Amino acid sequence: MAPSQSSATIKIVEEPRSRHVPQTGAVSSAQRAEIELPEGALAELWRAENLELLARAYWHYLNRISLGLLRVAYEPAARIVVLLFRPLALLRFRAPEYETSEKWASVTWPIERGLLVSRGGHGKGYLRITVERCDPTGSGSPRLRVSAEVANFYPWLRGSGRFARFGTWIYSKTQMRIHELVTHGFLRSLANLELPP
Repeated sequence: MAPSQSSATIKIVEEPRSRHVPQTGAVSSAQRAEIELPEGALAELWRAENLELLARAYWHYLNRISLGLLRVAYEPAARIVVLLFRPLALLRFRAPEYETSEKWASVTWPIERGLLVSRGGHGKGYLRITVERCDPTGSGSPRLRVSAEVANFYPWLRGSGRFARFGTWIYSKTQMRIHELVTHGFLRSLANLELPP
C-alpha cells in the first residue's frame, strides 16, 4: 500500500532515559518516531485494514533485515519468531489484540514463552505498536506518532544468581541493543509508506 508518491518524513524521538538494566525483575524498552505525512496520506492510512498491515510490516521488516534467518510463523492463536526452522522458537506470542479510537490505535502481542524468555517470565510481557494522531505542524501537514514497546519482559540471557550481574551486562550490550537498532530501523522504514500485502 502506497498512499502517496511522496515519502513521509521520519523523526526518531530520542527520550532521555537510563540504559540501566535491573539484575532482577522485568525489563522494558520503547522506541518512538514522529511521521510527517504528505497531504491526503493520513485518510488512506487511517483505515482499520491498513493499521493491521502496519503490525504485519514489523514482522516483514524483521525477516528482511535478518536475510531470512528470522521467520514468523502464523497460527490462528499465535505468532512465533523462529530461527531458521520451527523447533528454534525464540519468541512465541499469543494472538494479537487490537484497540482503536478516533485518535490512536494499537496492536499488542502478549509474550507467551520462547528461548529468549526466562522461565519465570512466561506469559507476563508483551510487544505493542501504537499509532497516535498528532496536531498538524505549522505547514498543516498531518503527523503520526508511532511507538514500538516491549514491556514486562524477563530475558533468559540475563540469567539469575551469581551469573545475573554478568548476564545483565551481556543482555544490555547484545539482545537489548539489537532490539533498539532493529526497531529504529523499522520506524525509519515507514518513510516510504509501503505496507506488506
